[in-house]
Amino acid sequence: MATTKEIKSRIASVKDTRKITNAMYLIASTKLQKAKRELDQSRPYFTALQGEIKRIFRISEAVESRYFYPVTGEHDLPGSYGYLVVTADKGLAGAYNQNVIKEAVRLMGEHDDPKLFVVGEYGRHYFTAHHIPIEKSFLYTAQNPTVHRAREIAGLLVDLFDRGEISKLFVIYTDMEGAIEQKVCSTRLLPFHRAQFIVPDSREQAVTTPFEFDPSIGEVLDQIVPSYVTGFIYSALVSSFCSEQSARMNAMDSANRNAQELLGKLSVQYHHIRQSAITREITEISSGARSMKRKKAKRGVSV
Repeated sequence: MATTKEIKSRIASVKDTRKITNAMYLIASTKLQKAKRELDQSRPYFTALQGEIKRIFRISEAVESRYFYPVTGEHDLPGSYGYLVVTADKGLAGAYNQNVIKEAVRLMGEHDDPKLFVVGEYGRHYFTAHHIPIEKSFLYTAQNPTVHRAREIAGLLVDLFDRGEISKLFVIYTDMEGAIEQKVCSTRLLPFHRAQFIVPDSREQAVTTPFEFDPSIGEVLDQIVPSYVTGFIYSALVSSFCSEQSARMNAMDSANRNAQELLGKLSVQYHHIRQSAITREITEISSGARSMKRKKAKRGVSV
């Protein structure tokens, strides 16, 4: 059985660990709120880009662009498929990283010639350790997503798409569903389906006056789409970052509750052992006192 000294040492260790997990919970909460604010501030710009693409397709549904599936509806495109996988830089976030990697491995297994692009140290270490070749690893941290970094990623991927080195581009990331739940999403980013932009939105005004595009609709579309891809990737980076912080908050909150429960059990055990020791000491003192009393009584009789 453990001694009171050992239990006190264990209690102190659990309390120190609880301080760390509680601090990590508060830090994750602060980062989550900051990332959400930054995403909300940039969202109107990319929403406007999506609106302009919709405006183009409401004018001419048959417009040709390399960023969209052919009008014929052919979807089984030849060539390499690109996979942008967004993970975290570290663990301690429950199953956040494992779920993303599992989905990425499943998707890549469905095509013969995948090209892997990774954001985040955790994913980079996993794929390297499992000897899965990485086409490009974006070495900057996943902890601080910015539009500038999203533009760099989008620029590389769109350039590969334009040169025909990848025929499809998928983004595997984690999106938040509500304040607690996270869901792994695998989205085909390029090429687009025309239906994404042709379907009318009741909140949008109908086009009543024809628009003029200079030099042409196709040229304007080719300029807008890369910026729209940048917006989607930035949104995926921020959503993943928010999901990571939310998952870490949940993990740290669970750790705090477990620590509190363990402290309660250790405290009961400590008091039980301490009470047993006190009872034993009192018993020994009482036994000693009775023994001394009997010895004195015997001396009195013998005298």
